[in-house]
Amino acid sequence: MSAKIGAISMVVLLAIYVALVGWRAVQFVGTGEPIAIVMGVALLVLPIIAAWAIWREVSFGVRSQRLVQTLEAEGATDLGIATTPSGRADRASADAEFDRFRTEAEAEPDSWRAWMRLGMAYDAAGDRRRARRAVRRAIELERAR
Repeated sequence: MSAKIGAISMVVLLAIYVALVGWRAVQFVGTGEPIAIVMGVALLVLPIIAAWAIWREVSFGVRSQRLVQTLEAEGATDLGIATTPSGRADRASADAEFDRFRTEAEAEPDSWRAWMRLGMAYDAAGDRRRARRAVRRAIELERAR
């Protein structure tokens, strides 16, 4: 829940930022001075890039959460990875179980479930870059169904 609040807060703050910077950009362009016009255009482009990046991350979060909820409903989120007393995945256990999920994804390359579980295993092993790549693949496969 706190992640959703954080995401909503970021979107609201971005909207305020885009409005304020957009207004300043219009003022710069309105001066007619060449340097001010260039600054105004830059001020319009940068918030657009920021909005795209945040939209992409929010969209990834929503879609991946939906896939996790589907796996939970099917009882397929238990990866069999031991946890520490704090509830985090034990890195050694995650590393030991990881090959099973990679093999599963290689055996079923068109299964979004296999790729999602591989992404969860990567995440448990602490490899966030590969986790995101595997989850993106799962999202693509699920959307193509």
